[in-house]
Amino acid sequence: MSISANGRFMYFAFGSNLLKERLQMANPSATFHTTGRLKDHELSFGLCETIQNNIWHGGVATIVPCPGADVWGVIWTLSSEDLPRLDKQEGVSVGIYSPLEVSVETDKGLIFCRTYEMNNFHACPPSPQYKQVVCLGAERNGLPVEYLKKLEAIQTNNYSGPSVLDNIRIDMN
Repeated sequence: MSISANGRFMYFAFGSNLLKERLQMANPSATFHTTGRLKDHELSFGLCETIQNNIWHGGVATIVPCPGADVWGVIWTLSSEDLPRLDKQEGVSVGIYSPLEVSVETDKGLIFCRTYEMNNFHACPPSPQYKQVVCLGAERNGLPVEYLKKLEAIQTNNYSGPSVLDNIRIDMN
């Protein structure tokens, strides 16, 4: 992973970390850089086989190689000091996600970023709360309208209890 001379790195978010308030809960240095698309991958929702229960009460986002498909997301710039917290949030040490280096197409050219891919993935629908965070983050960061429509069409598991969403302070301005 390339950390710049100023001690920062690029992170490509495509799930709940599309929403700044969610990402900054554990990674306060995160600042918006640009949006972009990861070619030849598709967005999928599920769980790591070794984890039966999670804080979102349903499937969470991952990327899956898929020729011809695109995943849109946000490129955040983070301090290298946030890297251990980001890895912890993504469950790297317990084997939920593995870090991955990807090339993301942007209007500023190709940008090399850290992202995460789920290990031992099995598909299951997200909770309505998780979907809401993903869609809100995508909308606020100006992802393409066609992509927003795809996100809005995602079926959920209809979970209606408490979730992480209850702890996110969303600035409605």
